[in-house]
Amino acid sequence: MNRRKKQPKKELPRERVALITGITGQDGSYLAEFLLKKGYRVYGLMRRSSSFNTGRINHLYQDPHDLDPRLELVYGDLNDASSLNKILRSIQPDEIYNLGAQSHVRVSFDIPEYTAEITGVGTLRLLEAIRDSGIQPKFYQASSSEMFGKVQAIPQNETTPFYPRSPYGVAKVYSYWITVNYRESYNMFACNGILFNHESPRRGETFVSRKITKAAARIKLGIQQELFLGNLEARRDWGFAGDYVEAMWLMLQQDKPNDYVIATGRQYSIKDLLAIAFGEVGLDWNDYVRIDPRYYRPAEVDLLVGDSSKAYSQFGWKPRMSFQELIRMMVQADLTEETQRLYGTGYVMSEDENLSMYGQDKLVEVVDAGLRNSF
Repeated sequence: MNRRKKQPKKELPRERVALITGITGQDGSYLAEFLLKKGYRVYGLMRRSSSFNTGRINHLYQDPHDLDPRLELVYGDLNDASSLNKILRSIQPDEIYNLGAQSHVRVSFDIPEYTAEITGVGTLRLLEAIRDSGIQPKFYQASSSEMFGKVQAIPQNETTPFYPRSPYGVAKVYSYWITVNYRESYNMFACNGILFNHESPRRGETFVSRKITKAAARIKLGIQQELFLGNLEARRDWGFAGDYVEAMWLMLQQDKPNDYVIATGRQYSIKDLLAIAFGEVGLDWNDYVRIDPRYYRPAEVDLLVGDSSKAYSQFGWKPRMSFQELIRMMVQADLTEETQRLYGTGYVMSEDENLSMYGQDKLVEVVDAGLRNSF
């Protein structure tokens, strides 16, 4: 009697695990969304604080008591090597995305030492924790177009020399080169993503793009009267953060590690941004914007525009959302947020009298039990 040979059990593919530093920020929240949709188990590094700062990821959060949470937050700090080492040994991630930083360029002039400690040396601590733990994850370092500073070529690409003009830019240059050094010294799969300005409705309110779109909404609603800004002549290459996090992931899916510029290749001035944002609500920005010298940087960066043809040729990345679409989306999001803040979350702007279409101020639609009120 012939007996069938027992077939070996097929092993299920191991789920991929990612660690994101800076998960509560704009990029971290979009990246977490992206990876969760890809089936990853995601861990987010979060500094302990007496107040909650998880607003951008609340829609993703799962109670740790759930049977199988796909997103977990772990306490740690880029300023604390022991916590990083412990976390890496515990979760053993396949991919690490280092997005954590003191990321406000103007503020870096006020707190240069802290900026260097977190934005610069924090990267070294994380790389050393990887080396010390013995794991072999793929590593993404969030580099910045601010490293180019006083630009030596237009547009800027992966071979353009760095000339940073702020403590933030200097710290990012250190992070860039220490990532390259560990890649070459210890054979790590480590990539730098040199991302140009990328925005969204989740951008922090002190960053100029969001400061402008929020002010346009608040002025239209009669909440705010003026907007104070610094250098209106600065030109930047602005894209959508949601597009850019896909590029981060694609870098780590390549056969070999490398460094890539991620940009739209188009440049606009602060005045262009103002014209689109205020035009979306039917206002002329010249009537509301005032110049305040305190918002000028001690050393200005006049122009940044990137060439991301290497990323396109190697893994097909290109931006999907235009600058105009991006700013209009941000204005609409701020209109919704400010209207709901005024009248409650049950209120939304009516379609006929949408605030962006030059309608009467303060006309809203109440979506609650079919009732409608106008104000």
